[in-house]
Amino acid sequence: MLSQNPIVTFTILLLVILTLPPLFERLRLPGLVGLLVAGIILGGDGLKLLDPETETMKLLSDIGKVYLMFVAGLEIDLIEFKKHQDRSLGFGIATFLFPLLTGTLVAKIFGLGWNGAILTGSLLASHTLLGYPIVQQLGVVGNQAITVTIGATIFTDIAALLVLAICVSINAGNFSVISLVIQLGGLAIYSTIILWGFQWVGKQFFRRTTNQESNQFLFVLLVVFIAALGATLINVDQIVGAFLAGLAINDVVGKSPVKEKIEFVGSVLFIPCFFVDMGLLLDMSAFVNTFLTSFELTLSIIFGLLGSKFLAAFLAKKIYKYNWYETMSMWSLSMPQVAATLAAALVGLQEEILPEEIFNSVIFLMLVTSILGPILTARFASKISMPEVDFTSDNSLIWWESHQQVPDSFTERVDGIVNHKFVVLVPVYFSPEQTKYLIEMAVMLAKHEGGLMIPLSIVKGYLNMDSPELNLALQQSSKRLDSVLEISRSFEVDATSEIRIYDDFAKGVSRTAREKNASLIVMGWHDTTGIKSRLFGNLIDRIFWSAHCPVAVVRLLEEPINIHRILVPVKKITPQALRTVHFAQLFADTNQASVTLLHVCDRQISQEQIAKFHSQLSQLISQGRTEVKSRIKIIRYDDVAPVISKAAKSYQLVVLRSMRRRTAAGLSVSDVTTKVLSEITCSVVIFGEPYS
Repeated sequence: MLSQNPIVTFTILLLVILTLPPLFERLRLPGLVGLLVAGIILGGDGLKLLDPETETMKLLSDIGKVYLMFVAGLEIDLIEFKKHQDRSLGFGIATFLFPLLTGTLVAKIFGLGWNGAILTGSLLASHTLLGYPIVQQLGVVGNQAITVTIGATIFTDIAALLVLAICVSINAGNFSVISLVIQLGGLAIYSTIILWGFQWVGKQFFRRTTNQESNQFLFVLLVVFIAALGATLINVDQIVGAFLAGLAINDVVGKSPVKEKIEFVGSVLFIPCFFVDMGLLLDMSAFVNTFLTSFELTLSIIFGLLGSKFLAAFLAKKIYKYNWYETMSMWSLSMPQVAATLAAALVGLQEEILPEEIFNSVIFLMLVTSILGPILTARFASKISMPEVDFTSDNSLIWWESHQQVPDSFTERVDGIVNHKFVVLVPVYFSPEQTKYLIEMAVMLAKHEGGLMIPLSIVKGYLNMDSPELNLALQQSSKRLDSVLEISRSFEVDATSEIRIYDDFAKGVSRTAREKNASLIVMGWHDTTGIKSRLFGNLIDRIFWSAHCPVAVVRLLEEPINIHRILVPVKKITPQALRTVHFAQLFADTNQASVTLLHVCDRQISQEQIAKFHSQLSQLISQGRTEVKSRIKIIRYDDVAPVISKAAKSYQLVVLRSMRRRTAAGLSVSDVTTKVLSEITCSVVIFGEPYS
């Protein structure tokens, strides 16, 4: 059979993952729902192309489930998590106890004994973070309510699995207080080993393998699956180990390229496989039969879960003062019953603690919550506002000063940078004629700040340092830099050139920038369609990752001195967005240009929220050091990219902020930026900050 062939299974999964999520997103449904629907269609009740019982599906699904919880732990802001761990515990207890009591009561009403009733309640008490990829994509993982909900997952899952172990022991007749104490003690020792032991080992390994990203990536994967395996050895679900591993490794990987690779592999391949497998496990014929024969039981369990989970979120709202969007996001995130619920339900059925009617009702519950949860998460989490920026912070107002992490005396010890606080580094890898506009922009920025421009040429090293090829390359670099210095002298700007011999261009640029205490790196960027430009894009991406200071990637179609209308799209008011705006204001001030801040919001955003955003953005502009003519434009529309592209036609320059996602060309930009770059025809600056 085709469904038994691993290659066929994997090919079908790749096709589903590639095509269905975008189609469902066009229908304004989460892509995850598309994966679940694909599982239903391709499973036993549909086309029978995929079989959840094959070793291939089991392996990919298990990896995806582990990966999902690991990434959830990895993405948590540990500072915020530690600050609000009491709230995570409080919400975890509430969202565990209310469904536990509700499920137990429902099961007792329908005739189950106490052991089966309590196990039924525990099935409702845990939850699976199906909506996590959605809040991650929306950029609200750092919101306190979201962090608290993610943290609560570990408490609910551990507690639910402990209840399962106790119920199974009681059913087998070998439960005792001593066995419970041993279980809890083993869990405490295991958690200590993971959270502190793995973190220490990880830091030691990363310290010894600074530039070996492949080995670091493999080490992280090894840690995850060792933690998952260790959890099963103490009779705790592997997702608990994966989540703890994420917390342990969180501080080790930071915001490095290794973290991006880890998340990329999970979000593109393994996690989607888990969601498809969830769809395969949904037995539609059993649903119909259960719904017809046990209509009251099924509805009681579904509404009991929805009501009890909402009650827990509402209690958190009252105690912790969350707004309604945060409350509803907590409710929708804690709603889906998939991983731990399914595992516990299967055990309960196999041990004959639960009747088949309860099991089928739980499967029906899984279908409803796995579809409803992500849909509601996408709806409500998109309305969560980011924390307000402290506009009185000097580091937020002066975008480049926040990256000057060295003593003032350091500047005096570096040749050519004496008495210059603002330093612009310009890598020169084409002739000055090709990069004339780029150099002029760098010169204008340096002149405005009374700073220094450093044109830099990186020459590839040879084994023999007196080789003719190296000598020729050095001569050509010297000529290019002399031409650049001529341009700087015409603008009356201090400049000193640098030639470095490096095998890796990106490392040469970032290390020279660090040595010279650069405030800004200004680089050129061209077309991104050919093979050469794909390599060029990857080069820029590596500099984005490794540089200690902001990087401006520039595509100028006219002389910068002639640019008088600048557009800056602003998604949310964050410190990063604020510094991007101030960069645009700085450049505008060099040439008496005007700046328009464009915000595209959802059609459902209230007028009050729009007014609040406008007020905050106005405050942002007024707190800047420059007196630039600025205005704010807010447009209600569902799709951001076409609005920016259309607005850009009236401007000469668009300043976009880089994000930690990659285009085909390797640039670190968001999905919206990717679309905009392919459509706008004016000059562009992509402004990015250090990720360390």
